[in-house]
Amino acid sequence: MGKVTGFMEFERLEEGYEPVPKRVKNYKEFVIGLNADQAKVQGARCMDCGTPFCNSGCPVNNVIPDFNDLVYRGDWLSAIEVLHSTNNFPEFTGRICPAPCEAACTLNVNDDPVGIKSIEHAIIDRAWSEGWVKALPPQAKTGKKVAVVGSGPAGLAAAQQLARAGHDVTLFEKNSRIGGLLRYGIPDFKMEKSHIDRRIEQMKAEGVTFRTGVLIGSMPEGSKITCDAKETIVADKLQAEFDAVVLTGGSETSRDLPVPGRDLDGVHFAMEFLPMQNKVVAGDKLKGQIMATGKHVIVIGGGDTGSDCVGTSNRHGAASVTQFEVMPQPPEEENRPLTWPYWPYKLRTSSSHEEGCDREFAIATKEFVAGAGKDKGRVVGLKTVRIELQGGKMVEVPGTEKEYKADLVLLAMGFTAPVPTVLDAFGVERDARGNARASTEADGGYKTNVPKVFAAGDMRRGQSLVVWAIREGRQAARAVDEFLMGSSTLPR
Repeated sequence: MGKVTGFMEFERLEEGYEPVPKRVKNYKEFVIGLNADQAKVQGARCMDCGTPFCNSGCPVNNVIPDFNDLVYRGDWLSAIEVLHSTNNFPEFTGRICPAPCEAACTLNVNDDPVGIKSIEHAIIDRAWSEGWVKALPPQAKTGKKVAVVGSGPAGLAAAQQLARAGHDVTLFEKNSRIGGLLRYGIPDFKMEKSHIDRRIEQMKAEGVTFRTGVLIGSMPEGSKITCDAKETIVADKLQAEFDAVVLTGGSETSRDLPVPGRDLDGVHFAMEFLPMQNKVVAGDKLKGQIMATGKHVIVIGGGDTGSDCVGTSNRHGAASVTQFEVMPQPPEEENRPLTWPYWPYKLRTSSSHEEGCDREFAIATKEFVAGAGKDKGRVVGLKTVRIELQGGKMVEVPGTEKEYKADLVLLAMGFTAPVPTVLDAFGVERDARGNARASTEADGGYKTNVPKVFAAGDMRRGQSLVVWAIREGRQAARAVDEFLMGSSTLPR
């Protein structure tokens, strides 16, 4: 695969970024992808290792050595065919996946891994520009009707696979636009929504029917979850009208921080803040948009969602941005002999961090501080304490109390469960974490306890990566096809 001695001759080449002063003035993508010659060199670095750990490191099991080799040899059309054989939406993963495949790359044992994600990005972008991405409608229809609830990556993947198998697929989304958290959670500067729109048109041509603004079941009272549904359909109606139902909603219940002052104005979940900006970029007119302009922003949570809040706050023109992480600061470099080929524990600095952000580790928030006078009822700061790990528990370090100024606090500490009322509407059993209980084993096949109701993606496994969502959507589609037809030719 690739050039036999390529890994010894060529170094890893990272994708480029537009300069910070330019990119923070807008919400457009700023990654500069590899050109054909650069991608060829990266493909040449693939080692032809006897056991390609990258394949198993990738949740969708991309056939990575094969498309690396095809890019090296200049056969881009075959490369996109190989890539699409396992991944319905490489333009999503090539932009926002953290690339566990690269962590598992054999070169990563003692060198820089192959730039697999950048090669994937180059393949799909060229495929779209060359017109190689076409609709694949079924050769025959089965007469079976399937409802997919939730239009994130799991729902989109399941719907596309089921439509290609010949079923009549209707995809329901509670918001006015298709895409789930791809649409409303991922900032446009990381992934512009035109990529979703192109896939929607392809899927329409393949026979998928999209129904937006339709809520299945109900929303919890007082929910902060994004929902602009104009219509509600009860679960019983869906079960009566369709031969199978696939629940693929996201894990949308945000983890809260119940400390004194939580109810102050200016303390918000990240998923109140981020969707508003995405809607504005899409052309919506909003009242009361949460803005970071001129404010001292504290982001609580050190993951990708927190990083997205940092990047968005910088584009708003925040006076300062500080990100808190409860865990200790990871090492700059991972212990490769200990962790490879698994996802390593190390410090990760995102492009948003590079745009301007102070990062605080091993810190806990004790209280949100209320203002006085004209700021009465609003947050003006927060009280913190340093923490450390002792005997497997986090304990406070005496004498480390500190107060930070904050006009806007964004809670980005992850998500705990899907919307419970959706599962309750169908009578689906939940596991200990509140997710839909459904086995992935061959005999279980993503089935829930409710006849002909399946569950996949974050709704089943909990908060996870876009690659896991696509994998589960594809596998659930095969399980549904087997359930309806007795057998399936869809890949698992």
